Amino acid sequence: MSFARGSVVWITGLSGAGKSTLGAALAGRLRVTGNAVVLLDGDELREVFGAVAANAQNHGREGRLALAMQYAHLCRVIAAQGLTVVIATISLFREVYTWNRENLPSYFEVYLKVPVEELRRRDPKGIYRRFDAGELSNVAGLDLPIDEPEAADWVVEFTPERSVASLAEVLLNRLNVRNTA
Repeated sequence: MSFARGSVVWITGLSGAGKSTLGAALAGRLRVTGNAVVLLDGDELREVFGAVAANAQNHGREGRLALAMQYAHLCRVIAAQGLTVVIATISLFREVYTWNRENLPSYFEVYLKVPVEELRRRDPKGIYRRFDAGELSNVAGLDLPIDEPEAADWVVEFTPERSVASLAEVLLNRLNVRNTA
C-alpha cells in the first residue's frame, strides 16, 4: 500500500530508546511497499549540520532547539518533493512539536517512552555512564529538561518482549489507517 506523498514520520524519545532502529525498520517496510523514503537520523544530522564539532554550548537547550528546528525545516523541504521522511531524533521540545504540526505535511509523531533505568541498561553510546561519571552534562532527560509530547499520534510504552519488527508493523498499520481515513 502506498503511503501519503510528502509525509513526515517524526520518531522521538531519549537517547537509547530505539528511535534509529524503529526508523530504519519502518523505512525498510515502506520501501518494500513502493514508497520513496528518506531516512534521517539525529546522530548523522548533527554531523551534517556541524554540531558535533561545535562547542559544548550546542548541547544546551538553545543549541539543541535550534538544531531540532533545522531538522524540521529539512523535513519540510524533502516532503515538499513528494517523498516520505522518516526521522529519528531526540528533539523533545514543545516548540518543535507545535511547528511540526503546523508546517509538516501528513505529520505523524511517535514517542518512544522508555524508563531511564532501561536506557541506562542499554546505553549504546555510553552517554548515561559518562553522565554518571561526571564526564558529560546537558543530557536530555537527566540534567537537561525535556518536553514530553502531549499529543503524539502514537506513544509506545516500553515493553521488553516487543520486537522492533512488531513495532514497525504496528506503526505501518497506523500510518495506513490514518491515510485511508
